[in-house]
Amino acid sequence: MEPRTPREIVAHLDRHIIGQAPAKRAVAVAVRNRWRRQQLEKNLRREVTPKNIIMVGPTGVGKTEIARRLASLVDAPFIKVEASKYTEVGYHGRDVDSMIRDLLDLAIAMARSEQADTVREQAAKRVEELLVSLLLGEAIGADSPEPADGEPNLVRNRMAEKLGEGLFEDREIEITVRQKPAIPVIGGAGPDQLDPGFSSMLEGLLPERTHRRRVTVARARTILMDQETDKLIDNEKIVEHAIERTEQAGIVFLDEIDKVVAPADGRAGADISRQGVQRDLLPIVEGSAVNTRHGVVHTDGILFIAAGAFHSVSVSDLMPELQGRFPIRVELEALTRDDFRRILTEPDAALTKQTTALLATEGIQITFEPEAIDVMAELAAEANAGMENIGARRLVTVIEHVFEQISFDAPDLATRGESEITITPDFVRERLAAVMSDQDLRRFVL
Repeated sequence: MEPRTPREIVAHLDRHIIGQAPAKRAVAVAVRNRWRRQQLEKNLRREVTPKNIIMVGPTGVGKTEIARRLASLVDAPFIKVEASKYTEVGYHGRDVDSMIRDLLDLAIAMARSEQADTVREQAAKRVEELLVSLLLGEAIGADSPEPADGEPNLVRNRMAEKLGEGLFEDREIEITVRQKPAIPVIGGAGPDQLDPGFSSMLEGLLPERTHRRRVTVARARTILMDQETDKLIDNEKIVEHAIERTEQAGIVFLDEIDKVVAPADGRAGADISRQGVQRDLLPIVEGSAVNTRHGVVHTDGILFIAAGAFHSVSVSDLMPELQGRFPIRVELEALTRDDFRRILTEPDAALTKQTTALLATEGIQITFEPEAIDVMAELAAEANAGMENIGARRLVTVIEHVFEQISFDAPDLATRGESEITITPDFVRERLAAVMSDQDLRRFVL
């Protein structure tokens, strides 16, 4: 993992997320501890377990956004899953073990990409030799891009030069494409719901399929590059490295964990399955061995970050054993009008910056008066206070209503030379007046 400091991690999150300093600090320390743990002596490392985090706060305040930005920051397998998608073992649906399988698949993809970079130059050379032979009409063996016996090197060299100059990119050639076997759906269960051992057995029984395709040289280069790279990389080494990386550096972000909490009133029905998901989740978080089609993954060293709004339930309604596996609890605060104003202007990809850039593609230059930003923030806060509080997501709706007519007329405005538009407070109020004044309309539109 790249050894980023907690301060660097928080600084990166600050560029995209307004406020919520305690949550940012908690995840920054947790991610740094992943690297620290790997520096320890092996026996001591086994004793240092991850300090799992649970984030509690209203919807739309940045819980999921923290996970999304963190995923782009860490050099480690990171997967975000929705707790509400899982069902208890024995019910139709996805079991909690599948999140670890998905995490391993991601780690394998990362390891494969890294090893592919090391053999890219060698694979590219083999692809160029294959393309020259195909352009010369030679018969190509399954694994041999070598020139036919007696072929004058001068002709091949000249063809290679022209190929390198891009003279044949649009010419069509016929290539053999290898296709991995697809695991069939059995009894309504997809590949991720089958037993890992049974899935591996099916893969071994189903033969690799090949077929001939006629494609351009440019497209053939891409296809052949993937095939030649696969021949050069060591798949066993990739899987071994990916399992180790998953066990030592993997991070699972478990969103909407409050959806698997049974209400305190003791109602039956779906609550049985919810409790079952918690029971199945407990050993994964505690540390257990999960069977995958690539091997066994031990979850002792995987960091789990959970998040939920907890509107109708509380963290204390979770199973006590599961609560204990999330020792760090962080409260995220509801967003205020001032927070909305900052969200509209400060992040690297703020909504106002996105809208300005989109309309600039039509030749329209948008300028915001500071007071107009204040009005949009105020109206969003008012809508959240009077209806369901959906946090910063309300700003997206406000922005879309303010710019709906401009976006529709943008091509015509540019043609008429009306390329400069200033967004004023009166303009914002005018666009939202009808919606804000009608309580019923506001409930359905905003």
